[in-house]
Amino acid sequence: MKALFLSDAHLRGTDGAAYGKILGLLERIRGRGEAVEPQASVDPLIIDLLVIAGDFFDFWFSRGEVIYPGFRLVVERIAALKREGVRVVLCEGNHDFFLGDYFTGRLGIEVAPDAVELDIDGLRVLVSHGDTVDRDNLRYLALRKFLRSPFAFRLQRALPLEFLWRLARFSSELSNESSEASQDRLAAVMQRFAQGKFREGYDAVILGHCHKPLLRDETVAGKAKTFATLGDWNGHDTFLLYADGRFSLERLARRQ
Repeated sequence: MKALFLSDAHLRGTDGAAYGKILGLLERIRGRGEAVEPQASVDPLIIDLLVIAGDFFDFWFSRGEVIYPGFRLVVERIAALKREGVRVVLCEGNHDFFLGDYFTGRLGIEVAPDAVELDIDGLRVLVSHGDTVDRDNLRYLALRKFLRSPFAFRLQRALPLEFLWRLARFSSELSNESSEASQDRLAAVMQRFAQGKFREGYDAVILGHCHKPLLRDETVAGKAKTFATLGDWNGHDTFLLYADGRFSLERLARRQ
């Protein structure tokens, strides 16, 4: 089995720095059995499973068939991958949630509001955005609960989509990225979380949210375990590959 994991592209539209890179990667992905035209400059990625572990979009609101116009090409490519036989799983993040109406309801794509457990070649793999791992961040956890509440859902359904898109873009432009120090702390919290999951029997724990890409192997009770944070697409351009029985952390530039 071959699988690809990515997160934290924080797409804001076609004018964003990550958009072209993400679209280029998605266009190189193919399902098994799909005909691939030989192109010397392109390294196709033949996979069975694509997992997007949250904050793929910097905001998400949809209404029926209507989505933010700047996301149309990327969404169409994800839908095409599903038609090509690639299993696609979306984990909701802290920037993009309420995904089920469109991606599951309209496209038949799996959406995990929190975490998803996968069987990959017999390995028990846990994938999540990871924004709830730090249980000490009570203010954030309370805000997250409110934003995902039925009240918040009804509110965003009542407001005009164009107003929501403008508000979301304005909010995104005002937000600042976390400091490197806070990313180091978050990575340490996530690794402790993963070690707990290893003791529960998981073979691999893969998380987004932490913009620092990491891949660590360790042995627990005589069994090999893997912990990964996926990094982001506004500085690292990283994704995780599973192929030939092992995980590898890849950078886009190395595969072009």
